Amino acid sequence: MGEGLKRILDVVLVLATLPVSLPLTGLVAIWIMLDGSGPIIHSQLRVGRGGCEFFVHKFRTLKSGIEGGATVAPEGDSRITRPGSFLRKWRLDELPQLFDVLRGDMSLVGPRPERPEHLQEISATVREKVYRVRPGITGPAAIAFLAEDEYLATVPDPVRVYCRILLPEKLRLELEYVEHWSFMTDLRLIAQTLLKVFSTEARRRSRRMIEQIGS
Repeated sequence: MGEGLKRILDVVLVLATLPVSLPLTGLVAIWIMLDGSGPIIHSQLRVGRGGCEFFVHKFRTLKSGIEGGATVAPEGDSRITRPGSFLRKWRLDELPQLFDVLRGDMSLVGPRPERPEHLQEISATVREKVYRVRPGITGPAAIAFLAEDEYLATVPDPVRVYCRILLPEKLRLELEYVEHWSFMTDLRLIAQTLLKVFSTEARRRSRRMIEQIGS
């Protein structure tokens, strides 16, 4: 994989989007602040490149003061704040990760960084292959599983379903991406993200696909 070229693409595109992303980030931060007390930014330990753990940053979408509990928060979870429901649906809670990209912890495109405990049942070989690159804000699995939270809200044990049924399929897609990466692949996935994340039809297709996986 052309890591140098990929890193240049990341930095150039993030800097190019700052005129839009910075005002949007400010508006979201104000919304969260006005909604109630608690931190605006939430950091969480995730698995990154080379299996090294790092802190990923998101806008806080769960109610302040909640510790522990299920590691998956599906759509409609009582822990989700009012702004959080909107932000999670349209992936706007991940805007702070643009700064994780600039810091070099993440890439715009790549495998999603998972919680360490979610990967416990995944073979070490798969983990090593998938996370030999920087994790990404978006990627093939992030696009394919747009309706993931919506589906998980319908199952009795979201954590089990996520870790044992959905995650292996997501990692299969991530591994295909890593093994066949190209400059054009990243550009295509970025374009698909912008087109599909706000598409209700893309979400319906995603829901049907996830239901087939879960059946």
